Amino acid sequence: MPYSEAKIKVPRFEESAGFYTTKKRSKIMSKIRSKNTKPEMRFRKALWNEGVRYRVNNKQLPGRPDVSIKKYKIAVFIDGDFWHGYNWIERKATLKSNRKFWIPKIERNMQRDREVNQQLENLGFTVFRFWESEVKTNLKTCINDVMVFLQTGGYN
Repeated sequence: MPYSEAKIKVPRFEESAGFYTTKKRSKIMSKIRSKNTKPEMRFRKALWNEGVRYRVNNKQLPGRPDVSIKKYKIAVFIDGDFWHGYNWIERKATLKSNRKFWIPKIERNMQRDREVNQQLENLGFTVFRFWESEVKTNLKTCINDVMVFLQTGGYN
């Protein structure tokens, strides 16, 4: 079943639209990782210590899950709080600069997450999405969620 929601249009991040594309901004943005972030590494290490073997950023699966276990059809994403809209209703109101860019950008990311979830579920995968702050503060709970799923045979 295809995803039916109309795609959110994100404006270009360019000077002509009132955005600044300075060397300083470029340097700041280049430091933001898309994979192998600290929360991901902590999660993967803890999962490995539980004896679970997995693939990282599997290109064959929609959305390239941070961790995937094909045998049990599990896809795990560790989503950045800012980029994926953690507590979005409240946080949206606090955005101060470049609101015309950031609001559609983050809402499109959230929409893409829903699309990827549906694609994976259509393939028979169970999707786990954890917030980076959740992994930082409650790593054991996150790992436990996956382990309970594996131990109860929820993957059948």
